[in-house]
Amino acid sequence: MAVARTKSAKDRPSYRCTDCGWTTVKWLGRCPECQAWGTVEEYGAPAVRTTAVGRVSTPALPIGQVDGRTATARSTGVDELDRVLGGGLVPGAVVLVAGEPGVGKSTLLLDVAAKAAGSEHRTLYVTGEESASQVRLRADRIKAIDDHLYLAAETDLSAVLGHLDAVKPSLLVLDSVQTVASPEIDGAPGGMAQVREVAGALIRASKERGMSTLLVGHVTKDGAIAGPRLLEHLVDVVLSFEGDRHARLRLVRGVKNRYGTTDEVGCFELHDEGITGLADPSGLFLTRRDQPVPGTCLTVTLEGRRPLVAEVQALTVDSQIPSPRRTTSGLETSRVSMMLAVLEQRGRISALGKRDIYSATVGGVKLSEPAADLAIALALASAASDTPLPTNLVAIGEVGLAGEVRRVTGVQRRLAEAHRLGFTHALVPTDPGKIPAGMKVTEVADMGAALSVLPRRGRTEAPRDGGDRR
Repeated sequence: MAVARTKSAKDRPSYRCTDCGWTTVKWLGRCPECQAWGTVEEYGAPAVRTTAVGRVSTPALPIGQVDGRTATARSTGVDELDRVLGGGLVPGAVVLVAGEPGVGKSTLLLDVAAKAAGSEHRTLYVTGEESASQVRLRADRIKAIDDHLYLAAETDLSAVLGHLDAVKPSLLVLDSVQTVASPEIDGAPGGMAQVREVAGALIRASKERGMSTLLVGHVTKDGAIAGPRLLEHLVDVVLSFEGDRHARLRLVRGVKNRYGTTDEVGCFELHDEGITGLADPSGLFLTRRDQPVPGTCLTVTLEGRRPLVAEVQALTVDSQIPSPRRTTSGLETSRVSMMLAVLEQRGRISALGKRDIYSATVGGVKLSEPAADLAIALALASAASDTPLPTNLVAIGEVGLAGEVRRVTGVQRRLAEAHRLGFTHALVPTDPGKIPAGMKVTEVADMGAALSVLPRRGRTEAPRDGGDRR
C-alpha cells in the first residue's frame, strides 16, 4: 500500500517582491518591506545550492595598504554639481539623476558631457529618447560641441556595450535607463526586470573599466524614482533634480552619496541658452523695490547646509463669499493656517478670519522648514494692518501654537548670509549665539514681542528696544 508523502519545506514555493527582492513563504498583496502593492510573485521552490570555494581575483590587503588614489574625484566642470557630488565624479562611480519631464536633466548632463570632453576625456552620450539630430540641435544651442564627445542613439543594451568597446570613454551618459532593454530578458523597456538588467550590466562595465556613468531616471507621478527600488541600492549616487517648470530655478539634491554628504544642494538657472550654476542664488528670491510694501517679510532658509535669503509675501482682502479663500504658493498650506490661528489667538488680530488670505514666495522657492514661521506670521500681520515692516529686516524662527518663538538650527550661518547680502537687522529667537559685527539682532521670545516690530503707519525704521544685540 502506497503511503502519501507529505510536502516538505524544501518543496514549497517561495514568493519574492519584484520591486525590492524581499522573500517570504506565503503570498501577500502588499510587500511589508517596500510597501508596494501587487509585486509579490511566486518564483518556485527554493533550490538547495552549495557554492564551492573559488579562486580570488585579488588578495585581501590590510586597509592601510589599499591605494585610495583610484577613488579620487574628478571635477565635472560644473561647480554646483561638484558641490553636490562631493568634489566631482569618482572613476567607476554610477550616478542616477532623477527628475520630472522637462525639468532640465538632459540639458544639464549634455553640458557636463561637453565639459568633460573639453578636458580631453572621451565622453559617450547615449540617448534612447531622442534622435541623434535632436541632441545635436540642443548641443548647438548650449554650445556643447567637442571632438571628444561622441553621440549615439540606441535602445538596445548589447549595442550600448558595443559602443563602450569602440569608443572606450571615461564618462558615459545614458538618457535614460528606462528606455534601454536587453534582448535576453523578457518584458518591455522600463519594466522592473529590464531596468535591473540594464543597470546591472552598466554598473559592471563601469567598475571594470573605471568609467564614470551618469544615468537619467524617470520619476512617477508621486515623485519617486520609477522602476525597482533595487536600482537606488545598486548605484553609488542618487541625485534628485527639482524645479517648477514655470520658474527659472532648479535644485539638485543628494539623496544618496557613497563618496560624500547628502546635505548639499546645487542651484541652477534654466534659460534659453542652457543651464548655468548659481553660486549666489538669493537674488532670484528677492524683489528689489525703492519703498517698503506691506505684507512682505524676508527670511533665511537652509537648503542642506546652504543658507538662502527668501521673501514671503502676503495679501489680505475683504471676502465676498461666506468661506474666505486661503491660497498659497511655495508655502505649506497647513503652516500658513497655523500662523493665522496663532495671530488671531495670541496676537489678538481678529480681522483675519473673515478675509481672503493669499501668501506666496518669490522666485519659485519652496519654504517648508519651520524656521520660516516667523516671517510668514509677520508678513500676514503686516498685510492685515497695511503697515510695512522695517527695511533691511530678516525674521528667523519657529512659532509654536502657544505663541512662543523657538530656536532653529544654523542661526549663525543664516545671520552671516543675511549680513553678507547687506541686511542690517534681524528678528531671531533668544540666545542666537555669535552675532556678525555691525548687524543689529532683536531677540523675541513670543509673538507679542515679534509683532512689536511693526511700526506705526509711515514709520519704517528698525525698532530700538532693550532686546537689541550688536
